Amino acid sequence: MQPVHELNWYGGWLLVLAAFLTGIFLGLFFYREDFWGGYSGFSRRIFRLGHIALAALGMMNVLFSFSAWPAPETFAGFVASWSFLVGGISMPGICFLTSWKPALRHLFFIPVTALITAVIWTLAGAPW
Repeated sequence: MQPVHELNWYGGWLLVLAAFLTGIFLGLFFYREDFWGGYSGFSRRIFRLGHIALAALGMMNVLFSFSAWPAPETFAGFVASWSFLVGGISMPGICFLTSWKPALRHLFFIPVTALITAVIWTLAGAPW
């Protein structure tokens, strides 16, 4: 079985790899209670969310890559494919940036809009 949306297949697996690599960083220091403000510290929590977003949205991209709907040669397929990629990259990226500078949390509209757009165009491209 070959992926229909190849770009999402590659992007998805790269996001999963990035999740594993950020997990190494977290795993090296997770035992320290004072690491990044402690277990309940905002920076630590938002970085963990970014780590999980990498894995979850990476797998969402891999899953989408095997979807025959919407067809990749259609407008719906193009928009859905790129929106899943933008959301998959920008959600963890903004989580990581927010762990550094909390004011950057106002940028979350970017991945949220991209992911909602991806789902809407995926549904719009289905044969009803």
